[in-house]
Amino acid sequence: MSESAAVRVEATGETVGEAKWAALRELEQLMPGLDRESVRFQVVTEGERGLLGVGFMPAQVVAEVPATPTSEVSTEATAARDFVQRIANAIGASVSAAAVERDGSVTVTCSGADLGLLIGKHGQTLDAIQYLANAVVRAEGGEHAVVVDAGGYRARRTASLDTLAKQSARRASSTASRVALESMTAVERKIVHEALKDDPEVETMSEGTEPNRYVVVLPRHFAD
Repeated sequence: MSESAAVRVEATGETVGEAKWAALRELEQLMPGLDRESVRFQVVTEGERGLLGVGFMPAQVVAEVPATPTSEVSTEATAARDFVQRIANAIGASVSAAAVERDGSVTVTCSGADLGLLIGKHGQTLDAIQYLANAVVRAEGGEHAVVVDAGGYRARRTASLDTLAKQSARRASSTASRVALESMTAVERKIVHEALKDDPEVETMSEGTEPNRYVVVLPRHFAD
């Protein structure tokens, strides 16, 4: 057995508490059975709510779990990690990929200086790499689902989209009008839909054509 590197993610939220919760959710996806007491938090910013809701700045935290002994990674995890590393090298991104296997899934986490290049606009490059990594693992007979992350981007983006969804819902409800969001990937649109699916005041729908498809938030009475 060898010692694995510490697991570190960043997350944002409307408050420090929400940011910590988002970080914990991301860590629990990476490390099922996580002992929350072992998580160390660093508050990067406590957030700021601007006048009349203008100039909102989310709270941001860094969560880290100390290094622990671990066994060698499986063949599937190794294949996924090596594939992501090759892609990163091919596009000139100076990053290092590491893989963790838990409960039927493999998470490949990238760290380094060029995460922005690896992530791409709204995570499009990261999503494409994840899609290809899954295809490679399946082609080699693997059955694990592969998640590709970069410096905790997925948790931060999920928290950001959740905040955006709630703000848009409040706006749609208070103005009794449609609120159209920017174009997003299918993965991101699903996050917005899920965030508002139980909201009694609004509903969501997707409009437009790929790659410019976007979510519209509207008061429920619009559908009557």
